[in-house]
Amino acid sequence: GPTRKMPLTASAMDFFQLFVPDNVLKNMVVQTNMYAKKYQERFGSDDAWIDVTLTEMKAFLGYMISTSIHHCESVLSIWSSGFYSNKSIALIMTQSRFEKILKYFHIVAFRSSQTMHGLYKIQPFLDSLQNGFDSAFRPSQAQVLHEPLIDEDPVFIATCTERELRKRKKRKFSLWVRQCSSTGFICQIYVHLKEGSGADGLDALKNKPQLHSMVAKSLCQNASGKNYIIFTGPSITSLNLFEEFEKQGIYCCGLLSARKSDCTGLPPSMLNNPETPQSRGQYRIRMKGNMSLICWYNKGHFRFLTNAYSPVQQGVIIKRKSGEIPCPLAVEAFAAHLSYICKYDDKYSKYFISHKPNKTWQQVFWFAISIAINNAYILYKMSEAYHVTRYSRAQFGERLVKELLGLEDTSPSH
Repeated sequence: GPTRKMPLTASAMDFFQLFVPDNVLKNMVVQTNMYAKKYQERFGSDDAWIDVTLTEMKAFLGYMISTSIHHCESVLSIWSSGFYSNKSIALIMTQSRFEKILKYFHIVAFRSSQTMHGLYKIQPFLDSLQNGFDSAFRPSQAQVLHEPLIDEDPVFIATCTERELRKRKKRKFSLWVRQCSSTGFICQIYVHLKEGSGADGLDALKNKPQLHSMVAKSLCQNASGKNYIIFTGPSITSLNLFEEFEKQGIYCCGLLSARKSDCTGLPPSMLNNPETPQSRGQYRIRMKGNMSLICWYNKGHFRFLTNAYSPVQQGVIIKRKSGEIPCPLAVEAFAAHLSYICKYDDKYSKYFISHKPNKTWQQVFWFAISIAINNAYILYKMSEAYHVTRYSRAQFGERLVKELLGLEDTSPSH
């Protein structure tokens, strides 16, 4: 749960600033003004530009965040006369001023001579965000590694053109998270660029198990020695990775797939389906030290690799029509934690910021901001302030937008 007690009067802005404090916003102001100055030195002066202020930067973020609540196709719809126009917030800043800030917006204006990383323009912000996640929340023992749903809402997907869909599929990065499975709080973000050279570039992409193993190690680099139980999908699950994690005091439970998983070191007899028909709930087990490979049958064969649960401990899967189906405890635990993450995706993925810029670092930035707001809401729901106001996720987002735009008085700083 939360590491600090927030006051009863804590506002949406107070929770958001646990992850994006004023010093981070001030840095955005400085870097944006530096980039605008350098840009104009190179391409000619822009008489319409004046240096951005902290108040304007907050309003700029507020406008962007408002697209996560109203799902407008473009943030510029706010100033239009159409369905997505919003006269109540459009008056705070003119459209032309917003577009100027959007043109020059930067977090790191210049590449240093030592920087080779493809995400150098966003990395300081991601590091700051990670520090905020680590200091504000203690996760539960059970956590999940996965790719969250970060695409547009289904209505937009259903109505957009094929050309727009192809453009979306060309995203140049993948986003992975380590997530507390009992609350949904995202503890760590890892961004993998699909382009570039070196260990994390295209060469690694050709070897999917190697890539996913690298992703898992990066997400769990702060988890050593804490006895966490990590649940993984087929793309990450592998015997070598789980054995490596076990040496670090990290325990695992993962679903295996002969097609997607790295099955090196696993007995082939357990990976092939038996010829004799089986009844639902039957399972076979093979063990090596603490590691168990479970083959469980339920309208198909499901294989699990785990060193977190004893294979002889019994559990049940409850189905609405067929009632209780016996299974090992590891299978029950995997199903329970994964279903919670599915509920999280259903509830929170629709609140990702709709703005889709062309630059990769900006796409990552708006996804990271969206995750920070979802995390802020989870902390709000776990605080005493929630019992006073009881905002839904949409209401929380609307309050945050108004506070960023200066339309609401925020509570005194804590």
